[in-house]
Order: sequence, then C-alpha cells, then structure tokens
Amino acid sequence: MRAHEREVNEFIANIGKRIRHTREQKEISRRLLSELSGVSQRYLAQLESGSGNISLALLYRIASALGRKPGWLMEDRSDDIDDFRILSLLQTVSPETRTRVIRVLESDATLESKKKRVCLIGLRGAGKSSLGRLLAENISWEFVELNRVIEKICEIPVSEIIALYGMDGYRQFERQALNSIIEESERLVLAASGGIVSEPDTFTLLLQNFHTIWVKASPEEHMERVRAQGDIRPIAGYPKAMQKLKSILASRASLYSQADCSVDTSGRTLTESLENMVCAYNSFNAADGNGSDITR
Repeated sequence: MRAHEREVNEFIANIGKRIRHTREQKEISRRLLSELSGVSQRYLAQLESGSGNISLALLYRIASALGRKPGWLMEDRSDDIDDFRILSLLQTVSPETRTRVIRVLESDATLESKKKRVCLIGLRGAGKSSLGRLLAENISWEFVELNRVIEKICEIPVSEIIALYGMDGYRQFERQALNSIIEESERLVLAASGGIVSEPDTFTLLLQNFHTIWVKASPEEHMERVRAQGDIRPIAGYPKAMQKLKSILASRASLYSQADCSVDTSGRTLTESLENMVCAYNSFNAADGNGSDITR
C-alpha cells in the first residue's frame, strides 16, 4: 500500500473513532444516530469500523446530529490513542479521582479565572436559588440566576423561548448568556439550569470558569419542592412522575459529579445546608491559596 493511501485510511479510521466515541459518550445508539442524521445504520457501522468512505455532506449531517462541528471530525491529530486511553480510564475511576485528575490538568490561568466565581448546578428543587442567594449575601457577592440573564437577552420568559425556538434554541441562548457573564462579571454566585450539563461545550465552559457545587437532594425532596413552587418541569405530563424524576437524576449523576464538590440538602434545614455551602466555598479559597486539592 502506498504511503498516501495508508494516510487516507488512517484519516478515515480516526473519523470513525471520533464518531463512535462521541456517540457512546452521549449514550446515543447507532439506530438513534441513524434517525437523527438520515445516514443508514449499516453505513455508520462501516464508518465506525474505519472501512467506510464519507462525503462532506454526510459528514456534516453526522457531526450535526452529534452536536459537533464537521471540522472537529476532520482535525489532524496524532494523540487520538492517548486521548481515548485517558477517556477510557476516566470512565472507570471514582468521581473523587476524576476531580483530582481535572485539577492536575487545569492550568494556573484557568484556576485564576475561577477564583471569583461560584456556580451551583443540580436538578430543579435541590435548593440552588435559595442557597445561592444566601451564600452570595454571606460572602458579599452578586447572585445571578442564569435563566434571568437568558430572559434579559431575549426579552421574553424562558417558557416562551422554549416554545418558540425549542430546547436547541434555548441551549444556544444559554451558552450566549454564560459567555456574557464570564466576560462581564466577577465575584459572582450563579445558579444554573438543571440541564446545562447535557450540552458538553457549555458545561465545559462552565467548569473552566467557575468553581462548581452540585446541590443534591433525594428524589422525594426534589418532587416535594418543585410541586411547592407550583411547577413540575421537566416531568409534567408523565403518569409516573417519580420514576421519571429518578431516571433523570440517574442519567445526569455522572455529569453533576464533575463539579468541584457537592452539598446534599436532603433532610437538612436551610441553615444547615448554608453552613455546608460556606464550607465548600472556603475549600475553594484554600485550594486557590495554597495549591492543595479541592476535596469532596
């Protein structure tokens, strides 16, 4: 085989690896990817195995279905093997170990950009807004809800944004709002939407620019608090709401666990949870000040 033919084959094989890895990371079946992209399952199987050729048009459709830009699939990188090895190993370790690895990989500049920002993540009903507002008062910082920033940009409520543009449109505005906050604000406590973790690029941007706290609660308390607010999103319309809620929590747990630390509000008063939140905030300061790990 000629050298240029071997290079072409390696290039196609790398595209297949990236497609397969991204599909598995997003927990998308080959069948679902076929439906989303309009590309047959048989062709996808050939492509992922490195034996399929691909047109630019099909490449665009597959990349779009995976939430990626076509150029990402075509990057000429020699470190794919190491990348996949690292990612595979990370899937087998505990959340605590994953957090320590991230700390090692983060640059000093990234840690510097996070010093003055804290973001609370977690499913609706955990207590992000209540605790975020109290934490901000306690440390004399500004408190912001990301959805309010999105509404300010669009000049309409979030519910109308979703109705008009769908969840994909909402996620785009969410990214825009997050970028705006990063560029314009510091000494900030932010409460993010529960689903921000489902958009990899936006979640990565958040993790790189904020110290993050996963605000946790039991499914029963989530349900009770959301109903007390008079709004059962995102589980409205499901006859088995509790089962659906548990499913959402389970599917996002590995993403939420990428936060720097967690605060469990289950069975605790607001005062008790705030004390734990302040301890989490102090751990960020300790890590930034002396270089020690932020532990869970």
